[in-house]
Amino acid sequence: MYFTDRGIEELERRRGDEEVTLAWLAEQLRTFVDLHPDFETPVERLATWLARLDDEDE
Repeated sequence: MYFTDRGIEELERRRGDEEVTLAWLAEQLRTFVDLHPDFETPVERLATWLARLDDEDE
């Protein structure tokens, strides 16, 4: 198990039954980057990956 898997497991366990909008998620990611600017690049990569999941070209 990767270190990040523990955070993912906790997220699923604690909030897995909730429904959120992508607008809410985007706002949380912006807040996180504001608080932790060193993580801007990985957060941007994650957001881009999620945005393009349905693109067949990639």
